[in-house]
Amino acid sequence: MATPKKNTRKKTTGKKDKLKFKVGDFIVYPAHGMGKVIAIETEIIADMELEVYVISFEQDKMTLRVPTLKTDSSGMRGLANDKVLKDAFTTLRGRPRIKRTMWSRRAQEYEGKINSGDLLLLTEVVRDLYRTEEQPDQSYSERQLYERAIDRMVREVAAIMKMDTGATMDKIIETLSTARAKAAAKAAAKFAAENPEIAAAEAAAKADAADSPTT
Repeated sequence: MATPKKNTRKKTTGKKDKLKFKVGDFIVYPAHGMGKVIAIETEIIADMELEVYVISFEQDKMTLRVPTLKTDSSGMRGLANDKVLKDAFTTLRGRPRIKRTMWSRRAQEYEGKINSGDLLLLTEVVRDLYRTEEQPDQSYSERQLYERAIDRMVREVAAIMKMDTGATMDKIIETLSTARAKAAAKAAAKFAAENPEIAAAEAAAKADAADSPTT
């Protein structure tokens, strides 16, 4: 009499570990930015059960499946807390730090920060690549990196603050522009104090231009 074959499918046993995220949670995945957990499913791979988060990235129109046991090693995290958010806006108000290195190397560093999954590093890219109307235009590659960085920042900050993305963008740009205006005024005041004759001549020239009739 033939012996019946045993079922070789491995089943999960014991109590499951508590999941870090639940359906509906927003998460940040390093390579793709902010996404949303839309389901938690169990898949059978090589006769083993594998529990996965199903994550939707609306901005990229893509879906990603991440094993629940791999969340930490993948760098996937929840939204930043209030302290990190406060530090991010402090970073925005800071002075841009532009290294005197070749653009290719700086671009590589910016890429690394954008894909780090760290909100503060992402904010540094936004701060350093932001340009006011008075500043020189950005190159195409600079603009691309800036737009990617600020898009990711806006999405996460909007989710944290429960704000519309448009209003969040306005808040971030206003923070940057106000900080740059204050820095410019401070630099002008310092220059005037150190070079009173030049500052007086420039002020007189501006006054003359304002008084001159237009034709």
